[in-house]
Amino acid sequence: MENIIKKYSNGEVTVVWKPDLCQHATFCWKGLPGVFNPKVRPWIDPYGASTEQIVGQVEKCPSGALSYFYNKGEENGIET
Repeated sequence: MENIIKKYSNGEVTVVWKPDLCQHATFCWKGLPGVFNPKVRPWIDPYGASTEQIVGQVEKCPSGALSYFYNKGEENGIET
C-alpha cells in the first residue's frame, strides 16, 4: 500500500500532510482556520497566515500527520 504525502508551499515553508497518520484531533483547523479548512479543496492554504503562525500550528499536531520544512530556493506550489 502506497502512503499518500501532500505538500503545500508558500515559498518560505512547505507543509507536509500524511493523511494516513491523521487522528482528526482538529487542532489544525480549529487553531488556524485561515490555513486549514477541511471543507474546501485543497484543504491547506499556505498563504492563509504568516509562516511563523503556520509553523507554530503544525508543531501542535499530535499525530505527526502534519510537518513542515523551510524552503531554500524552491518554487511556490500546492499539490492537490
